[in-house]
Amino acid sequence: MMYNGEVVSSPFLRGSVMKDKVYHDMTKQQKEHWWFKARRKILDKIISKCDLSDNAKILEIGCGTGGNLLMLKKHGNVSAMELDEFAADHATRTTGVDVRKGWLPDNIPYNEKFDLLCMFDVLEHIQDDKKALIEITKLLNRAGILIITVPAYSWLYGPHDKMLYHYRRYSTTALTKTINYSSLNILKISYFNTLLFPLVILGRLADMLRNSDESIGYSTPNSIVNHLFYRAFSIERLLVDKINSPFGASIVAVCRKTE
Repeated sequence: MMYNGEVVSSPFLRGSVMKDKVYHDMTKQQKEHWWFKARRKILDKIISKCDLSDNAKILEIGCGTGGNLLMLKKHGNVSAMELDEFAADHATRTTGVDVRKGWLPDNIPYNEKFDLLCMFDVLEHIQDDKKALIEITKLLNRAGILIITVPAYSWLYGPHDKMLYHYRRYSTTALTKTINYSSLNILKISYFNTLLFPLVILGRLADMLRNSDESIGYSTPNSIVNHLFYRAFSIERLLVDKINSPFGASIVAVCRKTE
C-alpha cells in the first residue's frame, strides 16, 4: 500500500494510516455524506422527545471530528470527549465545544454529572463494552438519559467494520443484554436505517467479495445519489418516536438511569 509516496508494509503502521485517513475523511463526510446528515436528523428528533431542560448538561462520548455537536447545542450545554487528538482538536476548533481527550472505560476526563449522555456509533469500538456502560452511567444525574446507536447484525460484520475498527455489531437482544449489566432502564430500543437496509446488505456482500481497504458506501456518492439516500433515510425521523422497527442497519437505544 502506498501512503504519501512510501510503501506501508507493517500491519501496525497500516492500521495507523487507515485510522488517520478515517478521521481526516470524517471532517468532510460529516457535512456531506447522506448517512451522517440523515442520522443527525433522526437523533435530533429523538433528543427533542427527551424533555430536557433548556440548560441541560449534555456530554457526547466519542464525538469524532464534531459532526453532532452543533445539533446537540440546540438541546443544552454541550461537552464532549474523544480519543483521537486530531479529531478532538478539529471538533473544538469548529464548534467551540470543550472536547477533552479520553477513552472508555478507564480514562474519562469528567467528574461532573450530566442530564444526557450520547454515544453515537461508539460502543462497537470498545472491547469491554459492558464495563464502559457501567462507568459512564456514573456520569448521569438522577433519572439522566443515555442514547446509544450501534451497527446491527453480526452477520453483516465485514471489511467496512474492520476498516472502522469495530469489535462487533449488535442485535437488539445482544445490546439489551449489554445494557442490563449497568443501572440503566431501557425506554426504547429499535432498529433504524430500515428503508435502505436492502442496499446495505448488497453493499456488505459486495465488500466481502472484493479485496479493498475501502468499503462500498464509505465515500460520499455523487450529489444525486447522495441526495436520494439522504431523503430516504431522513424520512425515518417522522416515525422513530412512534414505532420500533423490526429490522435495519443500525440500532438506537434510549435508556434512563434507575434510582
